[in-house]
Amino acid sequence: MAQKGRKKTVKQPSHKKMPPKSAVTPHKSQPRKIKIPTWIFIAILITIAAVVVTVLVIKNQPLPSSESALPATITVSEAEQAFSNGAFLLDVRTQEEWESGHIDGAVLIPLDQLESRVEELPTDQDILVICRSGNRSGQARDLLRGVGLSRTTSISGGITAWMAANLPVVTGP
Repeated sequence: MAQKGRKKTVKQPSHKKMPPKSAVTPHKSQPRKIKIPTWIFIAILITIAAVVVTVLVIKNQPLPSSESALPATITVSEAEQAFSNGAFLLDVRTQEEWESGHIDGAVLIPLDQLESRVEELPTDQDILVICRSGNRSGQARDLLRGVGLSRTTSISGGITAWMAANLPVVTGP
């Protein structure tokens, strides 16, 4: 007798045979993720930062050369010696102050005119800057160094200290 209502299902053979999942190997090998401990990562960052800071500090240092910068200030006796050895002496006082007494051989360029007359200064000599007391000569030195004249210094105490040391001055224009 034939069974009614039941149909026998026949499993159709698959035309694609797949190997079991455990046997599947990927075509492309995937890189393994390496886990770096946090402390090593921080140490690497600190090392890189230290190298960058060192490079920046070295980069901002003046290059060694035969034309080294002068000290910020010198005494009147040091200035007299340097002037007698060929340094350029720049007086940044006013015309009236100049006429009341100045160093013979100095060049007058008042501080308020210095920036526009900087091309009148030598680039191959030390420049000694003098004023009445040392304040304006310090400003002039900083201005000149700012435009690249590193061989510039201020005479401490100015013409007042020069005259107190009984060093020679002349009067008049």
